[in-house]
Amino acid sequence: MEGDTLAEAEFVNRFSRGVLRIIQYRCRDMAPVDDLHQETFRIALEKIRRGDLREPEKLAGFTCSLARNLVTAHYRDETARASREESLDDNKVKILVPVHKPTQYTDLESKELERTVGAVLEEMKLPRYRELLFRYYIAEESKDKICADLGLTSLQFNNVLDRARKRFGELYKKITND
Repeated sequence: MEGDTLAEAEFVNRFSRGVLRIIQYRCRDMAPVDDLHQETFRIALEKIRRGDLREPEKLAGFTCSLARNLVTAHYRDETARASREESLDDNKVKILVPVHKPTQYTDLESKELERTVGAVLEEMKLPRYRELLFRYYIAEESKDKICADLGLTSLQFNNVLDRARKRFGELYKKITND
């Protein structure tokens, strides 16, 4: 039983940063990020405990897909909730709940982030890092497809991606002066 707890903690520790980045990238605002992050690992651990993970070697892809799906579901539910008409039985009055659309500020912020990410990717010296980050995070290609195209094993992919993310972080801080 102790081994299971340690393995689960290692799983969360190993994938937490990547899952967080996926969720942050896809979220329009930062409010649901922590909840979606925790929910990703809660559901993943439940599925792993039940034996629903049929291909353990695809754990990373499974976890990342789960995170993306949770963000999509969150916004789908939010949109449905926001646009639903609710009727009050007492007064027979209909209330339209407004749909919250991105503001000019959030659009501007998003475009600025796009420009910054583009600048950081251009600044990267190794084309392999640039290609891997672009294909995995922006084009959202599967790990398996990227590995097949680039002739990488799963472990090599993880190592290159980790180095590329670290380099991206260094350049991002340099460009944004953080």
